[in-house]
Amino acid sequence: MTTATTDKRTALHEKHAALGASFTDFGGWQMPLKYGSELAEHRAVRETAGLFDLSHMGEVWVTGPDAGAFLDYALVGKLSAIAVGKAKYSLICAEDGGIIDDLIVYRVAEENYLVVPNAGNAATVAGELESRRAAFGDLVHHGAAVSLRDASAETSLIAVQGPNAQEIVLALVPGEQAEAVTGLKYYAAVELEAAGVPVLLARTGYTGEDGFELFVANERAAELWDAVRAAGEGRELVPCGLASRDSLRLEAGMPLYGNELSRKVTPFEAGLGGVVALKSKEGDFVGRTALQAKKDDGAGTTSGRRLVGLRGLGRRAARSHYAVLKEGQQVGEVTSGQPSPTLGYPVALAYVDVEIAEPGTRLEVDLRGKAEPFEVVALPFYKRQK
Repeated sequence: MTTATTDKRTALHEKHAALGASFTDFGGWQMPLKYGSELAEHRAVRETAGLFDLSHMGEVWVTGPDAGAFLDYALVGKLSAIAVGKAKYSLICAEDGGIIDDLIVYRVAEENYLVVPNAGNAATVAGELESRRAAFGDLVHHGAAVSLRDASAETSLIAVQGPNAQEIVLALVPGEQAEAVTGLKYYAAVELEAAGVPVLLARTGYTGEDGFELFVANERAAELWDAVRAAGEGRELVPCGLASRDSLRLEAGMPLYGNELSRKVTPFEAGLGGVVALKSKEGDFVGRTALQAKKDDGAGTTSGRRLVGLRGLGRRAARSHYAVLKEGQQVGEVTSGQPSPTLGYPVALAYVDVEIAEPGTRLEVDLRGKAEPFEVVALPFYKRQK
């Protein structure tokens, strides 16, 4: 987990303390690690429903007639192609192609986008967008008809994840808005009222389960949290911390910035080359030249290292920074790893040499001096039944 010198608290901090949460520093925020058993919290998300405070995430509004074109320039994807009410996963990269952050972009209205970066990178991303706005203005010669507003400090984010998530959210909305919930597709969002509180409701998540994320003003966050908990009574809703969030996202094969993603990694090595719109997007964007060169060089496919999933063939779990071995020689490094509560065996993500990245390849991980057997497998490790 990220360490920082600051000690920021979300608007829901007292709610977590009252529930007996154990706290940890994450991206400079004091966040609930777990409330009781992290295993029970993990299983609740897989079997019933879990409730998360994600208010440490960033929120940057990008608005104006040039908002879509600006985001096409600032990020690697074609964000102008997002339909209103939909969302897209994207990356913000440096000029050399290194990943500054991964993020989700929601198109809330024709000229109104919401960019959601990770907690530890929120200020960095907001600053990068501001500097790129100036460069974009110079690029289009007439100045950019786009404005930015960093709303991170005034916005809370609550997530409900798991098989019972839709039923819980339906209990919060007026009957006439029920269809807006049931008809909401994955990676889509709608503005409505939940328990009388205005929210942006998104069908997104980081657990591998169906679920929703609710963006809400800080001053209404505690009210909404209590309402969600009340709606979850009888539906086995369990408050969940970052420990279970990490094990859930690992089973789902989802990368974590600071582990799988960093400034030293390009999208191609991380298996995210499909996010980069080199063909579908006309004009320049930050990092385009370097990313085109990386693709032409076969980065992550014919050269260098590639992010893969590893299944443990024994009982011991690999951990971050452990060496991956082939015939006694190091061929990679683990980025995340732990026992899978759902699958019953150890799983890990690792960067390994491309030559040995195919599923079925037998490798070892150096677990504190002892080589333990692992096998490369296709991601994700866990995929929910539709």
